[in-house]
Amino acid sequence: RGLVSSASRPREDSWLKSLFVRKVDPRKDAHSNLLAKRETSSLYKLQIHNVKPECLDAYNKLCQEVLPKIHEEKHYPCALVGTWNTWYGEQDQAVHLWRYEGGYPALNEVMSKLRQNKEFTEFRKERGNMLLSRKNQLLLEFSFWNEPVPREGPNIYELRSYQLRPGTMIEWGNYWARAIRFRQDNDEAVGGFFSQIGQLYMVHHLWAYKDLQTREDIRNAAWHKPGWDELVYYTVPLIQEMESRIMIPLKISPLQ
Repeated sequence: RGLVSSASRPREDSWLKSLFVRKVDPRKDAHSNLLAKRETSSLYKLQIHNVKPECLDAYNKLCQEVLPKIHEEKHYPCALVGTWNTWYGEQDQAVHLWRYEGGYPALNEVMSKLRQNKEFTEFRKERGNMLLSRKNQLLLEFSFWNEPVPREGPNIYELRSYQLRPGTMIEWGNYWARAIRFRQDNDEAVGGFFSQIGQLYMVHHLWAYKDLQTREDIRNAAWHKPGWDELVYYTVPLIQEMESRIMIPLKISPLQ
């Protein structure tokens, strides 16, 4: 009796594990190669700066003087996609999104040239005195999202950031490749990105709306479209944390 019991226990354990342990198909390529745009080699940098409350106006003024010069300099293979202050969410916060045409070599080239730029060196020093903290991430854009291009305003922007469970990026991409079609009727979809360096398994969706009420109306309308509720049902379990920022563009932002 004891022998039968002990012999069968490994089988029972194996059967129980099969109920709770999810089987993952082996991957033959990195998720960045499977999900990112193949026709471009753009790399994005998302900068988030927490500014001392008393310094926010001076910080904005400084950025509006210096950032356009980098954006417009032809010898720098980079472009300012957008720059904002957070309106609802964490307060006294600045968000900048840059695009580097040519990937990591372009990023290295820009950083090398900026280190030799005395005006930028002074800018960083002055800016540093105004900050409480700062962080950045290097991102790739999802192949099925819109390319973020300049747009006229006035608009408010929502940056929705999702911390996914490790190992679920492919699933997220598969679901959102279908889900994005539900959210393009009003041209609100600006860009979708996933992290490569910095906090990993992070996804950022960037949306534009006329105002907060328009945002509410558009989001509510999605629930009346057959299939949207199912896609939300399957993507929610993939998320560990999520955050929403409502942002106002600075005057120099190409996204207005």
